[in-house]
Amino acid sequence: MSGRELDYIIPALREDWAVPLGPDVTAFEHDLEQYCNVPHAVALSSGTAALHLAILSLGVEPGDEVIVQSFTFCASVNPIVYCGASPVFIDSERDTWNMDPELLEQAITDRLEKTGKLPKCIIPVALYGMPYKIERILEIANRYNIPVVEDAAEGFGSRYNNKILGSFGTAGILSFNGNKMITTSGGGAVLCHSRETAEKIKWLATQARESYPYYEHKEIGFNYRLSNISACIGRAQMTVLEEYISHHRHIHSIYEELLNDVDGISLHCNPSDEFNSNFWLCTILISPDIRIIGEENAYSQKIGCAIGGAGGVTRAADTLTTDCQPNRNVEALRLELEKHGIESRPLWKPMHKQPLYGGAPAYINGISEELFSQGLCLPSGPYVKEEHVRYIVNTIRQAIQTK
Repeated sequence: MSGRELDYIIPALREDWAVPLGPDVTAFEHDLEQYCNVPHAVALSSGTAALHLAILSLGVEPGDEVIVQSFTFCASVNPIVYCGASPVFIDSERDTWNMDPELLEQAITDRLEKTGKLPKCIIPVALYGMPYKIERILEIANRYNIPVVEDAAEGFGSRYNNKILGSFGTAGILSFNGNKMITTSGGGAVLCHSRETAEKIKWLATQARESYPYYEHKEIGFNYRLSNISACIGRAQMTVLEEYISHHRHIHSIYEELLNDVDGISLHCNPSDEFNSNFWLCTILISPDIRIIGEENAYSQKIGCAIGGAGGVTRAADTLTTDCQPNRNVEALRLELEKHGIESRPLWKPMHKQPLYGGAPAYINGISEELFSQGLCLPSGPYVKEEHVRYIVNTIRQAIQTK
């Protein structure tokens, strides 16, 4: 928290603005419009809800296909299925870890040949805050007249060529979940350039009611609007957004300095000057050639609690291992860090390797699977200090077995 939340919440409570509408929702949306330099922002209950309504507003319906990055969290994909459509997965490029533009164009032409129609939209994802090559993606999308919906849930404040992610495409998605760059405790937003689209999303988010003196509905609506109290939190968080982003980038720079001479460990960094990640999470790759203390015991016991996930809610695993998982040295390092009070997490498992989406069309080059097998997310948030990073890196050094 920024320390200013109560300055916004208490006046709202005194004026009885606690419902999913109110002056603070409007003010928060205005703050987002100003910061992201877009004409319209619609504040919603989650980033998932935002993506759902964004693609629904584009007319995505049963029988359609939607192109989406494979290397991402399931919330980038599930809304496609909510609409009755089918995902088409695109693998990653090595420098950004995000959607490979060459595979994207290959997928578009192949789907047209196979199905007789173009995919309904394209969803690139700012993985861990790293910008995607949006100008190249838009060039391809515009050639085929396919709208782009940017999933910038992890990339709030990240920039490509000094322009905020989420402001390039037909629509952009932000998340204000409890673990994101700023939080409203839970929330999200759609950024868009069309007033008509913004109004339609607001209408769908408030149960799609027709303008009669009684409740008349011609389309399915949703209860997706952000509450006024949550918007108060968001307004306070916006006052420290740049401070938080600067902190994340500083923490990344410390990791970069301290890991520079650790053989077998590489930190994911901006590929070139066009990219300016918020470094929402700092991520490393662990070479398969190094050995970690306790590696022989990796995956020897079932996990009894959530490693990340939705508030610790998981279902008991059926097996110790799956056919696509991080290398044993990655899991061993996670466990070794955990012993020293350091939480780390594997990278996202590619969606084309998830049992849920195993039969979906996928255009694959093997990069996301390779990254998943070698990657780990390290502590990166607002409360991580320089001394914490030194402790983390020192623990990593000690965990590597000497030859």
